[in-house]
Order: sequence, then C-alpha cells, then structure tokens
Amino acid sequence: MDDRLTSVGSATLGFRARGMHCHGCERAIERAVVELPGIMSVKADYPTERVSVAYDPAAVTPEAIRATVERQGYRAVSTEEPGGGRLAKILGVLLGLAGVALLIFIDTHWIGEAGAPDIGRHMSLELIFLLGLLTGFHCIGMCGGFVLSYTADDARRGRPSYRSHLLYGAGKTISYTAIGALFGLVGAFIAFTPMLRGVAGVMAGAFLIVFGLNMLGLFEPLRRFRFALPAPLQRYVDRRASGSHRPFVIGLFNGLMIACGPLQAMYVMAAGTGSALEGAKMLLAFGLGTLPVMLSFGALSTLVSASLTHRLLMASGAIVVALGAVMINRGMILTGWGYDLQSMIGTLRGAEERPILSPSPAPTTAPAVGPQASAPQPRAAYQTIEMDVVAAGFSPNRFMLTKGVPVHWVIDGKEITNCNKRIVVPSLALEFDVKPGAQTIEFTPREAGVIHWSCWMGMLRGEFDVQDAPAPAIAATTTPLQKPADERPSARSMAHDVYRAHDDVYRIAAGDTLRGVAVKLYGDGARWKEILAANPGLDPRRLKPGETIHAPGR
Repeated sequence: MDDRLTSVGSATLGFRARGMHCHGCERAIERAVVELPGIMSVKADYPTERVSVAYDPAAVTPEAIRATVERQGYRAVSTEEPGGGRLAKILGVLLGLAGVALLIFIDTHWIGEAGAPDIGRHMSLELIFLLGLLTGFHCIGMCGGFVLSYTADDARRGRPSYRSHLLYGAGKTISYTAIGALFGLVGAFIAFTPMLRGVAGVMAGAFLIVFGLNMLGLFEPLRRFRFALPAPLQRYVDRRASGSHRPFVIGLFNGLMIACGPLQAMYVMAAGTGSALEGAKMLLAFGLGTLPVMLSFGALSTLVSASLTHRLLMASGAIVVALGAVMINRGMILTGWGYDLQSMIGTLRGAEERPILSPSPAPTTAPAVGPQASAPQPRAAYQTIEMDVVAAGFSPNRFMLTKGVPVHWVIDGKEITNCNKRIVVPSLALEFDVKPGAQTIEFTPREAGVIHWSCWMGMLRGEFDVQDAPAPAIAATTTPLQKPADERPSARSMAHDVYRAHDDVYRIAAGDTLRGVAVKLYGDGARWKEILAANPGLDPRRLKPGETIHAPGR
C-alpha cells in the first residue's frame, strides 16, 4: 500500500517513482506535483526513487498526484513493491559485460589494425563534419535527456518544438566553437603528454561508466555518487529552465560536457593545433556534424510516449557504459601500462603464441669498413628492425628482440598523418616525431617481456617481444672495400642489407600459413612453393607456432 498519513486539514502520501535516471528527475517530479492545488510540500529522492507529498485532501486526491507523476514518464508504485528479479538483473549485467567486451574487441582490432581517422590540424573540415555526424549517435546517450526535457515541455505547453531545436543547436555550436578556440589557445603553452592524455581518458571513461550505471539503475549505492554543477551555476540554470530561451542555455552548457568521450578527444585535438582559429574551426565543423542525428532524435521523441522515452534513455545508459569502457581501454594504451585489452590477451596467450609479424635479425657483428681492412674487425653487436609508416598505421608493428642487445629501429616515413606522426614507447621513456624518409632510433631492451608502444593518440599500436635466449651465432663474412661517397648505399639500404644477409630463417607464428608467410617475406603469396622446397619434410597443413623454417632468397 501507499504510505498515507492523515491529520486535520493535511495528509502525507509516499510512493516510488520507477524510471528515475538522474538527479534532474527529482526536480522534474517536484515541479510537476507542486503545481497541483492543495500541495503543501513535495520531496523526490533519486537514490531510493521515493516521493513524499504533503497535501490537502480537500483540494487534491492521491490518484491525481500519482497521475501527474506518471504523465512525466515515471511509474508510480507502492513502496512495498519489490524490484526486478535478482536473476534477471544478473543476466542483464552479464549480457552487458559481454557486449562491452565485444565493443572493446572490435575497437581494438578494427581501429587498431585497419587504421584510425586522421583527426588533426591538416584534416579537412568536411571529414571532421562527417566524424561529428557519426558521433551524433553517441550524443543521444549523453545529451538526449536534455533534448527530451525541453521537447516534453513544448508538448505540454502545446507549442511546436522546431524553434527550441534551432535554439538548442545554436547554443551547442557556439559553445563548442568558443571552447575549441580556448583549447587551441591553451595548446600553444601547455604540452599534453601521452601519460596525461591516457590518465585523462581513464578518468573520463570511469565517469561515463558510473554515469551509465546510474541511468540503468543496476547498483543503487551508485545513485548517491552525484555529479553536479556548482550551486550558483545550478541555480542559474533552474531560473532559466522555464524561460523561452531554455533550449539555448542547455545548448551552451553542452559544451561543458568534458566527460563526453568524443568531445574530449576533439578538445585534445584542438589543443594540439596550438591555434585558437584552427581549434574554433575544428569544433565548429564537429558541432554542426552532431546536430542532424541529435535533432532528429528530439523531433521523433514527440511521437512516442513518455514511458517509452524513459525506456530509450535507459537503453542509452548501456551505450554510455560501453563507450566509457572503450575510453578506458584507449587511455590504458596511451599510458603504456599494459592493461589494455590487446596487451592482456597477448599476455594470456603467452610468448610462444604471440604473433610476430616481422622477426628481427639475429644480433650481428658489424664489419669494419675502409681501404686498410684486410680482415673483419668486430665491434659491438646490434639488431636491426625495419618498419614503414603509412596512412593505415605501422607495417609491420610487432618485432622479436633479444634482451641486452642494442637495437637499430629503422623507420621509413612514407605517409605521415597527424595520427602516426609521433611514436611513444612509455616503458622506455622514448617519444619522437616520425620524419619523411628513413630515420634510425637506437635503444637497448634491458628486461625480457613485452614492450608496448603506440602513436601519440594511442590508436595505432605495436609491441616488441623481448626474449632472453640469444640467437645462433653468425659466421663472419668478408667485407668489401669502402666505396666512394657517391656510390655508397644509403643508411636505409645498408640496414636493409644487414637484415637480408643475416636473416634467412623465419619463426612460425600462430595462424600462419605458407602463403601468408610468403606474403610477409616476399610480398608474393605464390612463392610459398619455394619455402616448401627449401624445407624437406615440412607439412604445410600443420605449421607449429615457434617452429623455425628456412626462407630462401631473402
């Protein structure tokens, strides 16, 4: 039964309002109920979903109070009504976790392996607009409640909502543009390090997950964890809430949704331009791109019931949780801690099954060069690896190294974009810009294990698999006399020659086929027959990970 107490001239009614998804629902219920005649006080509590009303029984009935709450899209039920079944909630959580894991997996392999969009200063505004258009679906989850609030108010007052949509869009676009210009200006003075960006991403992702779980109502204690605007700002919004310019004010405050993943990424990009004008242009294009989907959602919401609208908002909570998990995963990649999904999967598989797309040559002894060199004169050993930087990412992006042996990382910048222009290796405290043409980065891996690295945005990734076991010794070779300067090979070709001269073996990786190996080594899958002929007894249908085969003609 409802909690109902009656005294002379007054009564108290208590019930639950199912469907409350944020603290704003408290104000929505209180504002609606207090307009009824005979209402003395009303208090709605989001964490418990309880509503307490003191009223005059001669002026208003309990049924009218509950009906008013239900017209706002909530379900008024007895305080004794039990919640949803425990098994149903557990199944819902498990399905949600499976969906989140699938989304992170797709994000890791699709974006990480196929390449990431080039979002930067030199990216065309048309492509940024397209990115905003695609991001508009995420905006429904983050900001859909704001649009529904003023749309429902228009419907209640019997006025068309197109004017409100235009005001909201204008406020949102102006806010994005102004804050984008501010970040662009700040970016000229502050360096956003990869670690700082990664930590910010992890924190923002955690914020989104808590926010989404609050919307879903799965964990009631989280409802008391409140994210609120400063009190003076909240009072200002409340004063403007019933004004004709309310949608415009809501749109302006949308620019402050720093916890929004895509918006955070765009603000970071704006800061990276180091220009107020470029930052403003970028966020203007992005803001305009988010409007079509967002405003269409607002227009369609007038055609559905209030209860269905709240169910849609509950569904958007699941989207928010998933996007928060993706943001945490990307933040982990930037920090280099090794706790992102791809790194953990690699750790669980173990070193023997880790796919090595480009094995490094064995540690070699560089010969002496010069007209007086009649015999090899050894110097410090090193290992050389080669990598191309192209628009889609880094090729190859996984290498096997030997612990304690200096590495010459030869990088050929063929197609440099704003995403792949800088490489970060957090565990080695190594960060450098990719230059057009060949460049060599030197470092020495001191510990065995996997070293993760990525582009400065954390979207294009790679790894070094550092092994303890030394490679077989390589016999010394006769060194030709030094050529004149104009005939001397380039640093890139020299590194390439070292790689080919000393690396005539290949270690099978999990999932390899002979045709696939031929593509990796020669760029021609038809040469798999040469590999088979050079390895008597090799069964091409049963390649074993870790097995070593000869690679002729490398």
